[in-house]
Amino acid sequence: MRKLARVLAVVVLAAASLLAQGDVIMPGDNLVVEGVPPIPKTLADTVGRYTDYRAAFFQSWHPTRREMLISTRFGDTNQVHQVTMPGGARTQLTFFSDRVTGGSFQPKTGAYFVFNKDVGGGEWFQKFRYDFSTGAVTLLTDGKSRNTGGVWSKSGQGYAYQSTRRTGRDNDVWVMNPADPKTDRLVLQVQGGGWGAADWSPDEKKLVVFEYISINESYLWLVDVATGEKTLVTPKGGPEKISYGGAVFSKDGKGLYVTTDKDSEFRRLAYLDLATGKHTYLTSHINWDVEEVELSPDSKTIAFVTNEDGLGVLRLLDTATGKEKPAPRLPAGRVLGVEWHENSRDLALTMVSARSTADVFSVDVTTGQVDRWTQSETAGLNLESLAEPELIRWKSFDGRTISGFLYKPPARFAGKRPVIVSIHGGPESQFRPGFLGRWNYFLNELGAALIFPNVRGSSGYGKTFLQLDNGFQREDSYKDINALFDWIAARADLDKDRVMVTGGSYGGFMTLAVATNYNDRIRCSLDVVGISNLATFLENTESYRRDLRRAEYGDERDPQMRAFMERTAPANNAAKITKPLFVVQGMNDPRVPRTESEQMVATVRQNRTPVWYLMARDEGHGFAKKKNQDFQFYSMVLFVQEYLLK
Repeated sequence: MRKLARVLAVVVLAAASLLAQGDVIMPGDNLVVEGVPPIPKTLADTVGRYTDYRAAFFQSWHPTRREMLISTRFGDTNQVHQVTMPGGARTQLTFFSDRVTGGSFQPKTGAYFVFNKDVGGGEWFQKFRYDFSTGAVTLLTDGKSRNTGGVWSKSGQGYAYQSTRRTGRDNDVWVMNPADPKTDRLVLQVQGGGWGAADWSPDEKKLVVFEYISINESYLWLVDVATGEKTLVTPKGGPEKISYGGAVFSKDGKGLYVTTDKDSEFRRLAYLDLATGKHTYLTSHINWDVEEVELSPDSKTIAFVTNEDGLGVLRLLDTATGKEKPAPRLPAGRVLGVEWHENSRDLALTMVSARSTADVFSVDVTTGQVDRWTQSETAGLNLESLAEPELIRWKSFDGRTISGFLYKPPARFAGKRPVIVSIHGGPESQFRPGFLGRWNYFLNELGAALIFPNVRGSSGYGKTFLQLDNGFQREDSYKDINALFDWIAARADLDKDRVMVTGGSYGGFMTLAVATNYNDRIRCSLDVVGISNLATFLENTESYRRDLRRAEYGDERDPQMRAFMERTAPANNAAKITKPLFVVQGMNDPRVPRTESEQMVATVRQNRTPVWYLMARDEGHGFAKKKNQDFQFYSMVLFVQEYLLK
């Protein structure tokens, strides 16, 4: 207690001195800051190069010209920009205080595009039309419900998407011609939040629609656009849960190209005959997940991306032979957002790697030429000096091998290095090597090592591994992190006595679970929009996603499961946390309500444990606005300096 009092006294005196000098970064009006000491302005100067990088993401090809829409940020949030040639200027088209997502050209004339926008991170997305002739923006949806997805018919007269407007909970399928919002109509009425349109049939009379139950279970339906009648394509009730993705119609409309884990550990590319239900597998020679599928407009080539130990590999398949054909070899990293131009020759994609922020490229599949469309700024960072990831593996409590990625600081940092363990969210996500952005500061300037584990329950390693943390097996994933602590202890270059654990969303839940179960093995923890009690989370998360999460975590309405959730909840075990905790939350978070953070902060403070709390009134599930991201980062740097490095 005396030591804590002395520390607090020093912090108070230092804060008073800084305030007197006016040399502090004041939080924005939308930020609630508790326990975080004043941030010196000199810190912003020190870390500035690591906060001012940009990234660009492909959105849509113009249907008749070799031009595209991209998403990037020049102000505070990501907006839609137009690029008319490789390396050309990024002309900003949307200007909102909140982020804009999507951006899809009308597929015949390109006279307008449709985009999505929410308010304050609440994820109640509305659809808008941007007209090039006038620059006018028109609201297409009701302004209240949640509207997601969006797939065009080939003629550009039909646009199918999902909306919760009927009940606020169920993801019905709607169709409109965005040129005339009055054409908007309900096509398919459903129950649940896991439904979504995937593609139009070539004659535009049918839609293929997903019914998503969980990451391990989904079904495909054909829906008559005129009548709303739906027909199940992939039967239910079999002994094995099967997952489907992709789902694009073949040229003749008689089949679908899909990804599925049917009869396999991994998702394969398959042709599904609609008349017989027969699956013809096209990638059985690849023991990795196929994650993106795009059929060229002339239907001759399928571009697909495989996830190979976290790296994205672009592949091409000839639909006439069902065989792969040569594809351009791209730098090691991730490949995202693959889309064909109408010329069936140019393939757009976003690439990102440890030494390259996300940027937009196109590949000429006939010549193999790769064109770079954007060159995002990185604030003068020497990209070639940035750390490359090392794939690591360790044995867990049950002998199972768990993997992750280790980033080491530069060699000039001598001795055993402190470690930051960052756990991904999902929980069915996967850490995949990409550009670390702000995280590079901890490596290059503070000399900390970074480890990004993929514990059981992560995707990318087969459907058996994916289910190993479901329901009552939840605690086994915590033990994977404990085994990682053993691995760290055995390393001569890492300091087992200076370990911090952090994560966002479900990774925040894992952070809190590790902090309560292995308090003596960590120095401090940082939870970003994390769950603190699965039972209260399921009761309070938005209704459109509640059942989808129960499929993973268990049903809190079942007495036995409820008892398990309450017994293991970090909020109910917070008395075990004696190491400093930092909690970050968005007030408008629809996924993990702010009450999850509030109850954790209040409980840990009762331990007289140092707790920092940062909450943004204009954010949701994570911070999207740069000014808020920067303040969060400055605070995190102070937290690491104060509690991990000393």
